[in-house]
Amino acid sequence: MSMLAMIVLLLGTSVVLVTLFRRLHLPAILAYLLAGLAAGPFGFAWVENTVNIQHLAEFGIVFLLFSLGLEFSIPKLMSLRRIVFGAGPAQVLTTGIAVVLAMRLFGFKWETAVITGCALSLSSTAIVIRELISRGEVNTAYGRSATGILLFQDLAAVLMLVLLPALANSHGDPWQAAGETLLQALLLFVGIFVVGKWLLPKLLEETGRVRSDEVFVMTALLLALVAAWVTHALGLSMALGAFLAGMMLGESHFRHQIESDIRPFRDLLLGLFFMSVGMLIDPALFLEKWHWIVPGALFLIIFKSLITTVLLRLVGERADTAVRTGLVLSQGGEFGFVLVTLAVSLNVFSPDRAGLIVAMTVLTMIATPALIQNSARVARKVQQRMALPDESNSIADDISGHVILCGYGRVGQNLSRYLSRFHIETVAIDSDIVRIHESSQAGEKILFGDASRKDTLERAGIHRASLLVITFDDARRAEKIMRLVHSFEPNMRVLVRTRDDTSLDQLIEAGATEVVPEVLEASLMLIAHALLLMEVPLGKVLATLRQSRRDRYKLLHGYYHGDSFPSMDSAGNAYRLLHAVTLAGKARCQGRRISETGLEKLNVTIRAIRRAGTNIQDPEGDTVLESGDVVILYGPLDAVERGEELLLGG
Repeated sequence: MSMLAMIVLLLGTSVVLVTLFRRLHLPAILAYLLAGLAAGPFGFAWVENTVNIQHLAEFGIVFLLFSLGLEFSIPKLMSLRRIVFGAGPAQVLTTGIAVVLAMRLFGFKWETAVITGCALSLSSTAIVIRELISRGEVNTAYGRSATGILLFQDLAAVLMLVLLPALANSHGDPWQAAGETLLQALLLFVGIFVVGKWLLPKLLEETGRVRSDEVFVMTALLLALVAAWVTHALGLSMALGAFLAGMMLGESHFRHQIESDIRPFRDLLLGLFFMSVGMLIDPALFLEKWHWIVPGALFLIIFKSLITTVLLRLVGERADTAVRTGLVLSQGGEFGFVLVTLAVSLNVFSPDRAGLIVAMTVLTMIATPALIQNSARVARKVQQRMALPDESNSIADDISGHVILCGYGRVGQNLSRYLSRFHIETVAIDSDIVRIHESSQAGEKILFGDASRKDTLERAGIHRASLLVITFDDARRAEKIMRLVHSFEPNMRVLVRTRDDTSLDQLIEAGATEVVPEVLEASLMLIAHALLLMEVPLGKVLATLRQSRRDRYKLLHGYYHGDSFPSMDSAGNAYRLLHAVTLAGKARCQGRRISETGLEKLNVTIRAIRRAGTNIQDPEGDTVLESGDVVILYGPLDAVERGEELLLGG
């Protein structure tokens, strides 16, 4: 098979499987593993020689460690030092030693047992953090505990990746080789620190002055790859150089730009790496060794849950926090794949044994979303069985009378800030992962999810809320949310934001307590300022605004369109507009009452009549139309055009 055909098949399979797994709320890592299994020698054999793929996939690890270095924060590390330097090392060492001893009992070699223990002691940062972000629970007690232990695991993984090549290639004392490697890493750290402190910022500033996106992207890629090349040339892991370079740049103000530039390359190459891991999975081996793999996965989940729970209790965490954190960190991780794959490439690990470890880890990953989702329930049952006090603190369980914000963009965030000034609590629902991560890190109550789903609204405490605000401009979704809310909370007050008055009537009919069209509100504010500048008394201005709102902005409905007037809004609803029609000559409607014109059947109304220099606002149905009248029609574009034909037709 040609290289192009192979790439097309890999990308096509990945796109389909990742999309499917996202719909099923399963980790994307599993989709890549399955794609690798399908493409590899144990699947359809699209890729017969996996060596070249594995070499290319190593760059995914380089960029993963580079990104990890960018996000590495000394202040964050110190704020969680009790967890990071207390429970973290104890969890990794205890789990690793237990796995090593168990494997030695079954007759495995020391090298195999140690590598397996290191791989299985780590948890999946990618899956756990993403799940915590999606549930808006990064900043909860158990979310912070899990994050602290994962921070140490990431540091431990870097150390393992550094030491493994040295230990594999050592022909003498392994401890001496490890010491020499650590000394080299320390000297390298000092060198990269000096370069990163004084040279790299100046280089990036010069690159920024060019104002070229591609030059900046190339510079970021070059920095990561040069650091990896330097460490590789010194006989160390490429991942170490990438991590150190990222850590140095993480302290600069270029960090976020570099991170966003690197992310597409990192995600694509990481996907390729996980596919290369999937190529190690042999279904026949799973069927043959399932009696080892399944119990091994169950043992790993149970043991890691118990040991993490006990360790967190020893460092003073609450019982519910300890239990939930234990369940969250009970799986194997992506760095375990990295270690196993590296061990295979160094001929320390056989592909068959690597396949066993990968299969076991995959099973634990599959169970992770369900474990996180049910962690609160399990924690409560454990507390009841052990007669411990219930100390759980979910995102909305401890509040009532709050406001639920559907959408947490600029409008939602501004509203939340002002509500907080009046000591009114809010719970936001949004689907932007980055926004949720930033907001939850700042301590705000925010959930990932779809506000048109009942379970999401229940997690936000809809049964105890006082008000629901829809802050995004999507009339169809707003109607769907309101009908769902009123199906089980008929008295819930709902405030809806829209762009204009196109869907005003439909939203009111769907159950909106108030609708705020932002364009019309902006017009009112402009009107108010203009009247005040014209020295109209403040009382009259406020009365005018109140009357306009009571009349549902009736005076502001519609406007005279220009050349680029759209016929539909973003939701597919017809725009309403004003259109002037002059009754000249032998117009059909002359001498007829408005009620006799038939305009009402077309959903068109007459907003005003200009007659002999005077305006008749909102004329009654018995008003007779005369020759020379200028009739102001209001309604959807198509209806207004038909109304004009109806008035003028002979």
